[in-house]
Amino acid sequence: MKSERGIGAIAFIFCILVIGAFVAFSVYLIKIDNVVRAKFEGQRWDIPAKVFARPMEIFTNAPVSQDDMQEELKMLGYKNAESYAKTGSYVTSGNEMYVHTRGFDFGDSLEPEQVLKISFGKDTVTDVSATKPSSNGIARLEPLLIGGIYPQHNEDRVLIKLKNVPKPLIEALIATEDRNFYHHHGVSVRGTARAIVSNVTGGKRQGGSTLTQQLVKNFYLSPEKTLKRKVNEALMALLIELHYDKDEILEAYLNEVNLGQNGNYSINGYGLASQFYFGLPLRELNIAQQAYLVGLVQGPTLYNPWRNPEAAIKRRNIVLNNMLVMGYLTQQQYEIESARPLNVIAKPTLGPARFPDFLDIVRRQLRTEYQESDLTNQGLKIFTTLDPLAQTRIQNSFKETVTRLSNANPNRLKELQGAVLIAHPENGELVAAVGSTQDFTGFNRTVDAKRQVGSLLKPVIYLSAIESGRYNWASPIEDSAISIQSEGKAWTPKNYSGGEHGVVPMVQALSQSYNLAAVRLGQEFGISTFINHLKKFGVTSNIPSYPSIYLGAVDMSPMDVMSIYGNFATGGFKYPVKSIRSVVDNNGHTLERYSLSVQPTIDPAAAYVLNYGLQQVMNSGTGRSAYSTLPTSLELAGKSGTTNDTRDSWFAGYAGNYAAVVWLGLDDNKITGLTGSSGALPVWINVMKQLRLKPVNLRQPADVQWHWLDSTTGELSASGCAGAIHIPLLRSSVPNRATACGQSQYEVQPQPYTSDTETPQETAPQNDSLDNYIRESDSGTEQDSSDNPRVISSGSFNN
Repeated sequence: MKSERGIGAIAFIFCILVIGAFVAFSVYLIKIDNVVRAKFEGQRWDIPAKVFARPMEIFTNAPVSQDDMQEELKMLGYKNAESYAKTGSYVTSGNEMYVHTRGFDFGDSLEPEQVLKISFGKDTVTDVSATKPSSNGIARLEPLLIGGIYPQHNEDRVLIKLKNVPKPLIEALIATEDRNFYHHHGVSVRGTARAIVSNVTGGKRQGGSTLTQQLVKNFYLSPEKTLKRKVNEALMALLIELHYDKDEILEAYLNEVNLGQNGNYSINGYGLASQFYFGLPLRELNIAQQAYLVGLVQGPTLYNPWRNPEAAIKRRNIVLNNMLVMGYLTQQQYEIESARPLNVIAKPTLGPARFPDFLDIVRRQLRTEYQESDLTNQGLKIFTTLDPLAQTRIQNSFKETVTRLSNANPNRLKELQGAVLIAHPENGELVAAVGSTQDFTGFNRTVDAKRQVGSLLKPVIYLSAIESGRYNWASPIEDSAISIQSEGKAWTPKNYSGGEHGVVPMVQALSQSYNLAAVRLGQEFGISTFINHLKKFGVTSNIPSYPSIYLGAVDMSPMDVMSIYGNFATGGFKYPVKSIRSVVDNNGHTLERYSLSVQPTIDPAAAYVLNYGLQQVMNSGTGRSAYSTLPTSLELAGKSGTTNDTRDSWFAGYAGNYAAVVWLGLDDNKITGLTGSSGALPVWINVMKQLRLKPVNLRQPADVQWHWLDSTTGELSASGCAGAIHIPLLRSSVPNRATACGQSQYEVQPQPYTSDTETPQETAPQNDSLDNYIRESDSGTEQDSSDNPRVISSGSFNN
């Protein structure tokens, strides 16, 4: 009886243990099942935000040359082929091109895959035909991917749908990695048993995992090699197969598998690997290229095509042979594909951004508006204003010119650095940004290099003079010594040449960049007026309140300078500089559209007159060397800037459709010996040569008139008179006297009109009496009784 009770007790305990083990196993199974389902059905991956350049738009009369088109297509990885049957290919025939586009989802619109027939003139598209024409007549190429904003664990991937994966890649994968994929339930019993024995005995690592097990290993588990991990791998594989169909599992695998490393970033999934190794979308790869990607599963480092090309080819051919054995390839196909070279690109196109300075500006804007997690794991698409053609050409031109300047004085300029910004003034869109002649280090000189700007700010002084109505470009002003008390000390500025120029017309003072004349004029209107203008123009840097700021003794970045000169280029309107057009989420919904923003900052009449002065800088002043290369018909406008001891060299200016700012200097702020004209201007000229420029053509406001004025006295003159200059001026600043030569063109009455109260017509008649001209302009107005000319200067002088 006792033995029976003992046996019964043992049996009871055993049952309890079995039940307990079953319950514990069930609880554990439920736990890992929840883990499996939560990740598989939730957000499976952190998808970094992808940043794109502007798409090239093709339409009749588009300002796109055939060379532009070919260069853009090359950047996008299109192939110049004998046929355009495949996407990503094009054919050239004389001045015509046939392009088979890839199509692109912009979020708010879908650009279809289609064939374009494009005819070109000299620098324009003359005709476009499309297999799927749009309602607006515009076809867009897909935008160039210029970088990403990556998650902390440094994974990157391009998600692909199973329906878009080429059939040969699936066949290669099944033939090589899991021939029974469509028949098993997630686990290879033989492979798992072999791996368990190997782990227990410490033997060599054994393979045999199914695709489902490989997915589990990469998707859920740590890389540790333990029995527990192997058991979990098998259980999770069974659970995945229980809940999801084979196509869902295969699609997840295709996006998850690790296929290489690019610096700190892992290459995950076949969508990204195709771009990384071949620079092409997955569907444009040939069978041999697809087979190579499948071969990488067994060891991306071992079969790295740049380090181990022979091993890479051998592995690819093993995959092709597997396809032959499984009947996926014929013998002839196998021989053709196995004879191909690897054809990987010379250098990976992913990882470090192609245009890091521009991308850094984009990141800074995004991080003021989005959380870091949104940028690194939500799969956002960022569409920017970058023109990759302009960026590439400007980048190369900038480096070449800086290198030439450095070589001319290697002892002093060996470490010469600089920055370039290019924008469309009419909308503020940033076209290109270069912040270094070397690899990007995180210090972006376009926004981080805050340096004194020198004479770049002088136009602001002359703008105040113009706005006052007391000055025009022919007004005589003094360029003579001046001393100003500031914080208990005397500040005594000097001209760059060291001398004085006496009384000069205002336009000469600006075009030749005379310091003393600018300071005298600046003092007349005051520091507060000067600072208020800068803030109104968009300067965000701290502006000190001492008189040396008239000569640019204030630290600004190239971006600040671009903000200022954008106001001049548009004729008095501020369009904030922007680098982003829109942001789209991974579901195609537009989150943000950066619409046009504009604010009037300068009266258009004053802006028009100021523009003339900046044009004279280019015609006869410190910027005149530009016209040795660029055509005078462009009517360029700009200003040089040089700081004390030639530590910083600047040039800022604009054509009708582009504004450009250039800074050169040394990061340690040592002397360069370069003025704005000898350093930054040559860079600016070569940068502008890379662009298709339009002439400056500001609309002339009704309050502006053109007159011949004497450049010595500032009085009315006439065409053909000695010293006469033809200038625009505000109605309120038209002089009230004429020179002797000017009087000969009129029957002048003793009492001249008063410009402050009269409003003459647009241009004074030269063959009529000045008195009649005045009366016709504004009859009945009171006239000045004085015969003496108005003194127009910042100090006394002799007529």
